[in-house]
Amino acid sequence: MPQSGLPKHVGIIMDGNGRWAKQRGLSRTEGHKAGVEAFERICEYAADIGIPHLTFYAFSTENWQRPQAEVDAIMALFRRQLDDIERRKGENEQKRWRIRYIGDLDDGGPVPRDIFLRLRDMEAQAADKDKTIVSIAVNYGGRQEILHAAKRIARLVAAGEKQADALCLQDIEDGLYTAGQPALDLIIRPSGEQRLSNFLLWQSAYAEFWFSDILWPDFRETDFDAALEAFAARNRRFGRVE
Repeated sequence: MPQSGLPKHVGIIMDGNGRWAKQRGLSRTEGHKAGVEAFERICEYAADIGIPHLTFYAFSTENWQRPQAEVDAIMALFRRQLDDIERRKGENEQKRWRIRYIGDLDDGGPVPRDIFLRLRDMEAQAADKDKTIVSIAVNYGGRQEILHAAKRIARLVAAGEKQADALCLQDIEDGLYTAGQPALDLIIRPSGEQRLSNFLLWQSAYAEFWFSDILWPDFRETDFDAALEAFAARNRRFGRVE
């Protein structure tokens, strides 16, 4: 782990669960279970070393197109994860962890209603926790998020609360699911793929990227350290000339 220069906000695209399972002759469900274990491992480690914002890509708006049996298994894993968060409520409160779910999570949407209600209840209980904010993107799409922000602005303009000529970048950011959080510093994607896949498109404007061939269930603390070391060595100019 680098001794200085830690990112304030890290996004992680959890990828490779299915391939991990296939390599071992297991079902894709077993791969997703192993992916949850990797999430818990890295989430705990990143929080312990002092990274204040973590955003994990768990389930995209496009993932509903997967076989129904796989979608059902993933939803069951979300329920199990919520059970685990509830069991560890006291521990998380002591650590001042705030766990958030971001994405298109309106009531009546594709996310099962029992999960939707538990997500909202959990967020309300953790609203005052701020040492480590862990965001989990569910039914999430970066383009859809920007459209969501644009619709919010359109309503404000129509109501006379905003003037179109006076709009600025902050107006868009205020309508994002990550409103109030810093922009992404670092995006980590394992599994050999080298693309964003519609993840935090606005927030990643000046993010650094770290790719690896490691499949997500095999991702360890040492791999996270390697990403942090690479980030610390980058010269981030944000468009300026030095």
